[in-house]
Amino acid sequence: MVSGAWNLRGLESRLCDLNPRLAEYALDTGAAWDLSEVEVLDHAGAMVLWRAWGRRRTPTLTLRPEHEGVFRHLDISKEASVKGAPADPLWFVVAVGRKTLGLLEHLTAVTIVLGQVVLDALHLLRDPKGIPWREISSNVYRTGTQALGITALVGFLVGVVLSYLSAQQLRVFGADAFIVNILGISVVRELGPVLAAILIAGRSGSAITAQLGVMRVTQELDAMEVMGIPQTLRLILPKMLALAISMPLIVLWTNAIALIGGMTSAQFELGIGYTYFLATLPDAVPIANLWLGLGKGVVFGFLIALVACHFGLRIEPNTESLGIGTTTSVVTSITVVIIVDAIFAIMFKDIGIS
Repeated sequence: MVSGAWNLRGLESRLCDLNPRLAEYALDTGAAWDLSEVEVLDHAGAMVLWRAWGRRRTPTLTLRPEHEGVFRHLDISKEASVKGAPADPLWFVVAVGRKTLGLLEHLTAVTIVLGQVVLDALHLLRDPKGIPWREISSNVYRTGTQALGITALVGFLVGVVLSYLSAQQLRVFGADAFIVNILGISVVRELGPVLAAILIAGRSGSAITAQLGVMRVTQELDAMEVMGIPQTLRLILPKMLALAISMPLIVLWTNAIALIGGMTSAQFELGIGYTYFLATLPDAVPIANLWLGLGKGVVFGFLIALVACHFGLRIEPNTESLGIGTTTSVVTSITVVIIVDAIFAIMFKDIGIS
Protein backbone atom coordinates (compact mmCIF):
# COMPACT_ATOMS: atom_id res chain seq x y z
CA MET A 1 0.00 0.00 0.00
CA VAL A 2 1.26 3.47 -0.93
CA SER A 3 0.12 6.46 1.09
CA GLY A 4 0.94 10.08 1.85
CA ALA A 5 1.74 12.95 -0.47
CA TRP A 6 3.24 11.87 -3.80
CA ASN A 7 4.06 15.23 -5.30
CA LEU A 8 7.29 17.04 -6.09
CA ARG A 9 7.60 18.68 -2.70
CA GLY A 10 6.75 15.54 -0.75
CA LEU A 11 9.19 13.30 -2.68
CA GLU A 12 12.12 15.69 -2.87
CA SER A 13 13.77 14.66 0.40
CA ARG A 14 13.24 10.89 0.13
CA LEU A 15 13.52 10.20 -3.59
CA CYS A 16 17.01 8.65 -3.38
CA ASP A 17 15.89 6.03 -0.85
CA LEU A 18 12.52 5.51 -2.48
CA ASN A 19 13.62 4.45 -5.98
CA PRO A 20 15.52 1.28 -4.87
CA ARG A 21 12.63 0.18 -2.67
CA LEU A 22 10.09 0.69 -5.46
CA ALA A 23 12.30 -1.23 -7.89
CA GLU A 24 12.50 -4.09 -5.38
CA TYR A 25 8.74 -4.22 -4.93
CA ALA A 26 8.18 -4.02 -8.69
CA LEU A 27 10.13 -7.26 -9.20
CA ASP A 28 7.15 -9.12 -7.79
CA THR A 29 4.89 -9.11 -10.86
CA GLY A 30 1.95 -10.50 -8.91
CA ALA A 31 2.01 -7.83 -6.24
CA ALA A 32 -1.04 -5.60 -5.89
CA TRP A 33 -0.47 -1.85 -5.75
CA ASP A 34 -2.98 0.07 -3.64
CA LEU A 35 -2.82 3.87 -4.08
CA SER A 36 -6.19 4.63 -2.52
CA GLU A 37 -4.51 6.16 0.54
CA VAL A 38 -2.46 8.61 -1.50
CA GLU A 39 -3.65 12.09 -0.54
CA VAL A 40 -1.86 14.15 -3.22
CA LEU A 41 -0.57 12.86 -6.56
CA ASP A 42 0.94 14.97 -9.31
CA HIS A 43 2.79 14.18 -12.52
CA ALA A 44 6.16 13.88 -10.73
CA GLY A 45 4.89 11.31 -8.24
CA ALA A 46 3.12 9.32 -10.95
CA MET A 47 6.29 9.32 -13.06
CA VAL A 48 8.30 7.81 -10.18
CA LEU A 49 5.85 4.91 -9.95
CA TRP A 50 5.63 4.67 -13.74
CA ARG A 51 9.38 4.16 -14.07
CA ALA A 52 9.39 1.60 -11.27
CA TRP A 53 6.72 -0.40 -13.12
CA GLY A 54 8.82 -0.48 -16.29
CA ARG A 55 7.01 2.38 -18.02
CA ARG A 56 3.73 0.52 -18.14
CA ARG A 57 0.67 0.37 -15.94
CA THR A 58 0.68 -2.52 -13.53
CA PRO A 59 -2.39 -4.73 -13.97
CA THR A 60 -3.19 -4.87 -10.23
CA LEU A 61 -3.61 -1.19 -9.40
CA THR A 62 -6.14 0.50 -7.13
CA LEU A 63 -6.53 4.27 -7.58
CA ARG A 64 -8.72 7.10 -6.45
CA PRO A 65 -11.00 8.34 -9.25
CA GLU A 66 -9.40 11.78 -9.25
CA HIS A 67 -5.96 10.24 -9.89
CA GLU A 68 -6.98 8.22 -12.94
CA GLY A 69 -6.35 11.13 -15.29
CA VAL A 70 -2.63 11.31 -14.40
CA PHE A 71 -1.92 7.70 -15.32
CA ARG A 72 -4.23 7.83 -18.31
CA HIS A 73 -2.12 10.67 -19.70
CA LEU A 74 1.02 8.58 -19.24
CA ASP A 75 -0.63 5.67 -21.06
CA ILE A 76 -1.55 7.93 -23.98
CA SER A 77 1.95 9.39 -24.15
CA LYS A 78 3.53 5.94 -24.23
CA GLU A 79 1.16 4.69 -26.91
CA ALA A 80 1.78 7.77 -29.03
CA SER A 81 5.55 7.38 -28.81
CA VAL A 82 5.35 3.68 -29.70
CA LYS A 83 3.00 4.26 -32.62
CA GLY A 84 5.06 7.17 -33.89
CA ALA A 85 8.31 5.23 -34.00
CA PRO A 86 7.87 3.18 -37.23
CA ALA A 87 7.40 5.07 -40.48
CA ASP A 88 3.99 4.34 -41.96
CA PRO A 89 4.09 4.60 -45.78
CA LEU A 90 0.35 5.36 -45.82
CA TRP A 91 0.45 8.05 -43.12
CA PHE A 92 -0.91 10.68 -45.52
CA VAL A 93 -3.91 8.52 -46.46
CA VAL A 94 -4.58 7.80 -42.79
CA ALA A 95 -4.34 11.48 -41.88
CA VAL A 96 -6.71 12.49 -44.68
CA GLY A 97 -9.13 9.74 -43.67
CA ARG A 98 -9.17 10.88 -40.06
CA LYS A 99 -9.74 14.49 -41.05
CA THR A 100 -12.56 13.43 -43.37
CA LEU A 101 -14.23 11.35 -40.68
CA GLY A 102 -13.85 14.23 -38.24
CA LEU A 103 -15.45 16.60 -40.73
CA LEU A 104 -18.35 14.21 -41.29
CA GLU A 105 -18.81 13.92 -37.54
CA HIS A 106 -18.97 17.72 -37.19
CA LEU A 107 -21.43 17.99 -40.08
CA THR A 108 -23.64 15.34 -38.50
CA ALA A 109 -23.62 17.11 -35.13
CA VAL A 110 -24.36 20.49 -36.75
CA THR A 111 -27.25 18.96 -38.69
CA ILE A 112 -28.69 17.52 -35.48
CA VAL A 113 -28.45 20.89 -33.73
CA LEU A 114 -29.97 22.68 -36.72
CA GLY A 115 -32.83 20.18 -36.90
CA GLN A 116 -33.61 20.64 -33.22
CA VAL A 117 -33.56 24.42 -33.66
CA VAL A 118 -36.04 24.14 -36.56
CA LEU A 119 -38.33 21.97 -34.44
CA ASP A 120 -38.17 24.46 -31.57
CA ALA A 121 -38.89 27.33 -33.97
CA LEU A 122 -41.97 25.52 -35.31
CA HIS A 123 -43.11 24.90 -31.73
CA LEU A 124 -42.76 28.62 -30.94
CA LEU A 125 -44.76 29.53 -34.03
CA ARG A 126 -47.61 27.40 -32.69
CA ASP A 127 -47.19 28.83 -29.19
CA PRO A 128 -45.79 32.39 -29.41
CA LYS A 129 -46.09 32.87 -25.66
CA GLY A 130 -42.99 30.74 -25.18
CA ILE A 131 -40.72 32.92 -27.33
CA PRO A 132 -37.70 33.89 -25.18
CA TRP A 133 -37.87 37.63 -25.91
CA ARG A 134 -35.51 38.59 -23.08
CA GLU A 135 -32.79 36.21 -24.22
CA ILE A 136 -33.15 37.43 -27.81
CA SER A 137 -33.04 41.12 -26.87
CA SER A 138 -30.04 40.66 -24.57
CA ASN A 139 -28.15 38.80 -27.28
CA VAL A 140 -29.01 41.51 -29.83
CA TYR A 141 -27.55 44.07 -27.45
CA ARG A 142 -24.38 42.07 -26.77
CA THR A 143 -23.74 40.96 -30.36
CA GLY A 144 -25.04 44.05 -32.13
CA THR A 145 -25.02 47.25 -30.10
CA GLN A 146 -21.75 46.59 -28.31
CA ALA A 147 -20.05 45.76 -31.63
CA LEU A 148 -20.77 49.13 -33.25
CA GLY A 149 -17.54 50.72 -32.03
CA ILE A 150 -15.07 48.18 -33.40
CA THR A 151 -16.95 47.76 -36.70
CA ALA A 152 -17.03 51.53 -37.19
CA LEU A 153 -13.30 51.90 -36.54
CA VAL A 154 -12.27 49.06 -38.84
CA GLY A 155 -14.79 50.03 -41.52
CA PHE A 156 -13.61 53.64 -41.60
CA LEU A 157 -9.96 52.62 -41.88
CA VAL A 158 -10.69 50.08 -44.62
CA GLY A 159 -12.64 52.70 -46.55
CA VAL A 160 -9.76 55.16 -46.26
CA VAL A 161 -7.17 52.61 -47.38
CA LEU A 162 -9.27 51.32 -50.29
CA SER A 163 -10.01 54.84 -51.51
CA TYR A 164 -6.39 55.94 -51.19
CA LEU A 165 -5.01 52.96 -53.12
CA SER A 166 -7.68 53.21 -55.82
CA ALA A 167 -7.09 56.94 -56.22
CA GLN A 168 -3.42 56.34 -56.96
CA GLN A 169 -4.29 54.12 -59.93
CA LEU A 170 -7.26 56.12 -61.21
CA ARG A 171 -5.22 59.32 -61.31
CA VAL A 172 -2.81 57.68 -63.76
CA PHE A 173 -5.61 57.00 -66.28
CA GLY A 174 -7.55 60.19 -65.60
CA ALA A 175 -10.56 58.22 -64.34
CA ASP A 176 -11.00 60.00 -61.03
CA ALA A 177 -14.80 59.88 -61.17
CA PHE A 178 -14.83 56.07 -61.11
CA ILE A 179 -13.71 56.10 -57.48
CA VAL A 180 -17.42 56.18 -56.62
CA ASN A 181 -18.08 52.97 -58.56
CA ILE A 182 -15.11 51.15 -57.06
CA LEU A 183 -15.87 52.13 -53.48
CA GLY A 184 -19.63 51.63 -53.80
CA ILE A 185 -19.57 48.18 -55.36
CA SER A 186 -16.68 46.82 -53.30
CA VAL A 187 -17.98 48.09 -49.96
CA VAL A 188 -21.73 47.53 -50.34
CA ARG A 189 -21.50 44.20 -52.15
CA GLU A 190 -18.45 42.49 -50.62
CA LEU A 191 -16.27 44.26 -48.09
CA GLY A 192 -19.04 45.49 -45.81
CA PRO A 193 -20.79 42.14 -45.20
CA VAL A 194 -17.58 40.08 -45.08
CA LEU A 195 -15.71 42.54 -42.86
CA ALA A 196 -18.63 42.77 -40.43
CA ALA A 197 -19.01 38.97 -40.38
CA ILE A 198 -15.32 38.40 -39.65
CA LEU A 199 -15.36 40.92 -36.81
CA ILE A 200 -18.54 39.43 -35.33
CA ALA A 201 -17.13 35.91 -35.66
CA GLY A 202 -14.02 36.90 -33.75
CA ARG A 203 -15.87 38.96 -31.16
CA SER A 204 -19.36 37.56 -30.62
CA GLY A 205 -18.78 34.04 -31.94
CA SER A 206 -15.93 33.43 -29.52
CA ALA A 207 -18.01 34.88 -26.68
CA ILE A 208 -20.89 32.48 -27.45
CA THR A 209 -18.56 29.47 -27.53
CA ALA A 210 -16.84 30.53 -24.32
CA GLN A 211 -20.17 31.08 -22.58
CA LEU A 212 -21.46 27.61 -23.46
CA GLY A 213 -18.05 26.12 -22.64
CA VAL A 214 -18.04 27.66 -19.17
CA MET A 215 -21.55 26.35 -18.63
CA ARG A 216 -20.24 22.90 -19.54
CA VAL A 217 -17.27 23.24 -17.18
CA THR A 218 -19.50 24.40 -14.31
CA GLN A 219 -22.05 21.65 -15.14
CA GLU A 220 -24.84 24.17 -15.79
CA LEU A 221 -25.72 22.41 -19.06
CA ASP A 222 -26.05 19.11 -17.21
CA ALA A 223 -28.27 20.81 -14.63
CA MET A 224 -30.51 22.19 -17.38
CA GLU A 225 -30.81 18.71 -18.89
CA VAL A 226 -31.74 17.22 -15.53
CA MET A 227 -34.35 19.94 -14.94
CA GLY A 228 -35.85 19.33 -18.39
CA ILE A 229 -35.00 22.79 -19.76
CA PRO A 230 -34.35 22.50 -23.53
CA GLN A 231 -30.89 23.83 -24.34
CA THR A 232 -31.70 24.70 -27.93
CA LEU A 233 -34.76 26.72 -26.95
CA ARG A 234 -33.10 28.75 -24.19
CA LEU A 235 -29.50 28.98 -25.39
CA ILE A 236 -29.05 28.27 -29.09
CA LEU A 237 -32.20 29.60 -30.78
CA PRO A 238 -32.05 33.06 -29.11
CA LYS A 239 -28.42 33.49 -30.14
CA MET A 240 -29.10 32.47 -33.73
CA LEU A 241 -32.11 34.76 -34.04
CA ALA A 242 -30.23 37.62 -32.40
CA LEU A 243 -27.30 37.40 -34.80
CA ALA A 244 -29.61 36.99 -37.79
CA ILE A 245 -31.36 40.21 -36.72
CA SER A 246 -28.32 42.27 -35.75
CA MET A 247 -25.96 41.29 -38.58
CA PRO A 248 -27.86 43.13 -41.39
CA LEU A 249 -27.93 46.24 -39.21
CA ILE A 250 -24.21 45.94 -38.53
CA VAL A 251 -23.62 45.50 -42.27
CA LEU A 252 -25.51 48.74 -42.97
CA TRP A 253 -23.52 50.51 -40.25
CA THR A 254 -20.21 49.19 -41.55
CA ASN A 255 -21.09 50.15 -45.14
CA ALA A 256 -21.98 53.70 -44.12
CA ILE A 257 -18.82 54.23 -42.07
CA ALA A 258 -16.59 52.68 -44.74
CA LEU A 259 -18.12 54.94 -47.41
CA ILE A 260 -17.57 57.96 -45.17
CA GLY A 261 -13.92 56.98 -44.84
CA GLY A 262 -13.70 56.51 -48.61
CA MET A 263 -15.32 59.90 -49.26
CA THR A 264 -12.92 61.58 -46.89
CA SER A 265 -9.91 60.05 -48.62
CA ALA A 266 -11.33 60.83 -52.08
CA GLN A 267 -11.79 64.48 -51.05
CA PHE A 268 -8.14 64.84 -50.08
CA GLU A 269 -6.62 62.71 -52.86
CA LEU A 270 -8.80 63.49 -55.89
CA GLY A 271 -10.69 66.60 -54.86
CA ILE A 272 -14.07 64.84 -55.23
CA GLY A 273 -16.58 66.57 -52.98
CA TYR A 274 -19.03 64.85 -50.65
CA THR A 275 -22.02 66.23 -52.57
CA TYR A 276 -20.87 64.76 -55.87
CA PHE A 277 -20.01 61.44 -54.22
CA LEU A 278 -23.43 61.07 -52.58
CA ALA A 279 -25.28 62.21 -55.72
CA THR A 280 -23.40 59.73 -57.96
CA LEU A 281 -23.51 56.75 -55.57
CA PRO A 282 -27.13 55.62 -56.29
CA ASP A 283 -26.45 55.50 -60.05
CA ALA A 284 -23.07 53.79 -59.63
CA VAL A 285 -24.34 51.11 -57.24
CA PRO A 286 -27.68 49.46 -58.17
CA ILE A 287 -30.00 48.80 -55.24
CA ALA A 288 -29.70 45.03 -55.81
CA ASN A 289 -26.19 45.16 -54.34
CA LEU A 290 -27.55 46.55 -51.08
CA TRP A 291 -30.18 43.82 -50.79
CA LEU A 292 -27.55 41.22 -51.62
CA GLY A 293 -25.29 42.53 -48.87
CA LEU A 294 -28.13 42.51 -46.34
CA GLY A 295 -29.03 38.96 -47.34
CA LYS A 296 -25.44 37.94 -46.79
CA GLY A 297 -25.60 39.52 -43.35
CA VAL A 298 -28.59 37.40 -42.34
CA VAL A 299 -26.97 34.18 -43.56
CA PHE A 300 -23.59 35.03 -42.03
CA GLY A 301 -25.14 35.82 -38.65
CA PHE A 302 -27.12 32.59 -38.65
CA LEU A 303 -24.08 30.48 -39.57
CA ILE A 304 -21.73 32.20 -37.10
CA ALA A 305 -24.14 31.54 -34.24
CA LEU A 306 -24.69 27.93 -35.37
CA VAL A 307 -20.95 27.18 -35.54
CA ALA A 308 -20.25 28.94 -32.23
CA CYS A 309 -23.01 27.02 -30.43
CA HIS A 310 -21.89 23.73 -32.00
CA PHE A 311 -18.35 24.04 -30.70
CA GLY A 312 -19.56 25.41 -27.38
CA LEU A 313 -21.68 22.32 -26.75
CA ARG A 314 -18.76 20.03 -27.69
CA ILE A 315 -16.38 21.49 -25.09
CA GLU A 316 -15.35 19.03 -22.41
CA PRO A 317 -15.40 19.99 -18.72
CA ASN A 318 -11.78 21.20 -18.54
CA THR A 319 -10.05 24.51 -19.20
CA GLU A 320 -7.79 23.19 -21.97
CA SER A 321 -10.76 22.09 -24.05
CA LEU A 322 -12.36 25.50 -23.47
CA GLY A 323 -9.43 27.35 -25.06
CA ILE A 324 -9.08 24.93 -27.96
CA GLY A 325 -12.82 24.93 -28.65
CA THR A 326 -13.04 28.74 -28.68
CA THR A 327 -10.10 29.05 -31.07
CA THR A 328 -11.49 26.36 -33.38
CA SER A 329 -14.89 28.03 -33.34
CA VAL A 330 -13.51 31.39 -34.50
CA VAL A 331 -11.35 29.84 -37.25
CA THR A 332 -14.22 27.68 -38.50
CA SER A 333 -16.68 30.57 -38.47
CA ILE A 334 -14.38 32.78 -40.54
CA THR A 335 -13.74 29.91 -42.96
CA VAL A 336 -17.46 29.26 -43.35
CA VAL A 337 -18.11 32.97 -43.96
CA ILE A 338 -15.52 33.09 -46.75
CA ILE A 339 -16.83 29.89 -48.37
CA VAL A 340 -20.43 31.07 -48.27
CA ASP A 341 -19.42 34.48 -49.63
CA ALA A 342 -17.74 32.75 -52.58
CA ILE A 343 -20.94 30.76 -53.18
CA PHE A 344 -22.95 34.00 -53.14
CA ALA A 345 -20.52 35.59 -55.60
CA ILE A 346 -20.93 32.71 -58.05
CA MET A 347 -24.72 32.42 -57.69
CA PHE A 348 -25.43 36.16 -58.03
CA LYS A 349 -22.64 37.16 -60.41
CA ASP A 350 -25.12 38.66 -62.91
CA ILE A 351 -27.18 40.58 -60.34
CA GLY A 352 -26.39 44.19 -59.48
CA ILE A 353 -23.48 44.49 -61.94
CA SER A 354 -24.22 46.77 -64.89
